[in-house]
Amino acid sequence: MGFPKAVDRRSFLAAAAALGASAAWGGARAAPSRLAYAERRDLFPEGVGSGDPQGDSVILWTRRPPQDGKASPRLTVEVAEDESFQRVVATAPAIHGEDSDWTVRVLVGGLKPSREYWYRFVGDDGFGSRVGRTSTAPALDDPRQVRFTFVSCQNVNQGAQNAYRRMIWEDERAPPDQRLDFVMHLGDFIYEIVWYPEDRPQGMYDRRIRDIVRYPDGRKFQDLHLPTTLTDYRAVYRAYLHDPDVQDARARFAFVHMWDNHEFSWRGYQGIEKFGKDVVWAQTRKVAANQAWFEYQPARVKQAGTLQQFVGPKVVDAPVTVFDAQGLGQEPNNLAAIESLTGYRSLRFGRHVEIILTDQHSYRTEDPFDTPQAASVSFKDFPDFAPTEVTQALDAGRAHNGGQPPASFSLGGKEVDNFRKAGPPVTMLGAKQKAWFFDTLKASKATWKVWGATNGTLELRADFQNLPPELPRWPGAGYADGGGGDWSGCLGERAEVYDFVRDHKLTGFAIVSGDRHSFWAGLAAKALPPEAFEPVGVAYITGSISAPGMVEAFEHNLPKDLPLRPLYLRDMPDGKPEPTVNMLLRHGVKATLEYARTGDLAKARALSNPDLSPHLSFVDMGGHGYAVVRADAHAFETEFVCIPRPLERSATPDGGPLAYRVVHRTPLWNPGEHPRLEQKVLEGNPKLSI
Repeated sequence: MGFPKAVDRRSFLAAAAALGASAAWGGARAAPSRLAYAERRDLFPEGVGSGDPQGDSVILWTRRPPQDGKASPRLTVEVAEDESFQRVVATAPAIHGEDSDWTVRVLVGGLKPSREYWYRFVGDDGFGSRVGRTSTAPALDDPRQVRFTFVSCQNVNQGAQNAYRRMIWEDERAPPDQRLDFVMHLGDFIYEIVWYPEDRPQGMYDRRIRDIVRYPDGRKFQDLHLPTTLTDYRAVYRAYLHDPDVQDARARFAFVHMWDNHEFSWRGYQGIEKFGKDVVWAQTRKVAANQAWFEYQPARVKQAGTLQQFVGPKVVDAPVTVFDAQGLGQEPNNLAAIESLTGYRSLRFGRHVEIILTDQHSYRTEDPFDTPQAASVSFKDFPDFAPTEVTQALDAGRAHNGGQPPASFSLGGKEVDNFRKAGPPVTMLGAKQKAWFFDTLKASKATWKVWGATNGTLELRADFQNLPPELPRWPGAGYADGGGGDWSGCLGERAEVYDFVRDHKLTGFAIVSGDRHSFWAGLAAKALPPEAFEPVGVAYITGSISAPGMVEAFEHNLPKDLPLRPLYLRDMPDGKPEPTVNMLLRHGVKATLEYARTGDLAKARALSNPDLSPHLSFVDMGGHGYAVVRADAHAFETEFVCIPRPLERSATPDGGPLAYRVVHRTPLWNPGEHPRLEQKVLEGNPKLSI
């Protein structure tokens, strides 16, 4: 929430120490810089960054490693009100050393709210970093509009970060009062799974594999390379920060970071990793992943260290065999690894926005759909879908049906064992974090309570029960859904959240997410027809910055002779398939089959199933780019900025052309009312997404 107005220097220093940062005080009268400064970006190869801005403070970051066998010089940070550093308001030592991989974290306090500041780090040899720009948050009672983007899923190994170039280009040309306040990064800042070019010379789909990092330790799984030590995790962060567009974005905007799964492990949860059918006890890797994240991401997170050094617990990799009633592994090393870094937190931006970030992986239970038994409830004719009644039962475990879960499922004339009938309900948040989340939601005085959920909450489902008889018969009893992996497979806990919002009559509840590599806009509701549809908020998911999505996977992996292929892709004369899966999720099988047959969009939409997706206004399973939020006293507006598939870095300063720009606006609703979405296409043609 920022520091009280009357904060003294001693309290500020204590706050900085608690965040594992050096401290700089910005209360001095502005004056010209007294430091000798010559920019040497090569000596600061990962650039600069800032994070978690508040009305009076922000965290600044850089890295200055030793060069040519010489010791890294002592550093000083300067913060100024102007880019030429004629109005310097803070100067302080910036502590760094080998224990932090030569990274620097400085908490600068005593700043003014809603202000642009410029900063740089200067060595006592006179060589300095590039100049970074940041901005502080509005004061708690400031009524101005808040503007931010939310992004996720950048894969430097497989694609280009053109979305950041577009974001910077547009922000530089915006009027000062319309520039972004911050960028919220909702995870998968890195992809710890790395392909080396020689292991996949054919590339990934249509993508060229870039040789970005070689793990000094690491292990190989199939043709993937994986980090196993702190040295490895540090190496992949440095590789990502060497991307020029990632580095430029960090130098221009304050970021608000939260991790997702790839910051630790692709299929990891708690302190556990999974590869194929193998379970790996990975408490040491969880601590290493947390330490590297802490060192490379400027954020107000809690850890056990002091000042600049992360002091992680001494853990060993031990089997996790005992779980509590919420599914949290009670093995001491597992608990210590999880608790080595706490990322969930809230940040306030003026009168109208509070960001509430949660961690969906450190406390979660195992995903039922990521187990060997899940093969029994998947069907080759219906890739990536499962019967909704199965998802509901697997999610609830022993609590399903009032504590009387079915022993088996009848699917396509066969009885399939309910392998989750004795397990605990699935949780994404865990008991402790969930209690904090509810307390924070209830206490928020902001107009818009914005849940940064990292994983998508909007349900994806299909009405395969409406297939014509000549096509394969759907083995489920009703609707199909996307199964597990995110909140679409954690229905009970998602319902808890939405019931809490309803019961406490909270308005202005908005969810922003990533991870799905696709754009979604819709209403937050715990149930869909034939159950009662009662939305309590709005929800958005942003497309990936560069990581491949579902449409790309279908284009390359979906069999040509799959009977239901037209529901996923429409094969076009030019050889480039069209993603009919967007229409399937939005309008249903009858509309999609009509479009695949005739190409008549109006005729297809006339066959839309009104009960399928009353919660959805927009879905694009192949979208890349970012989302811009504008929130004030009256409305919450989200604009999707979609770029073409980022196979290579754009040659133009604007990051290349746009595919489309679509905005959704939600007027603030009163207690007891349901929210509504207003949609407007500003540029391009999203076609099957609406």
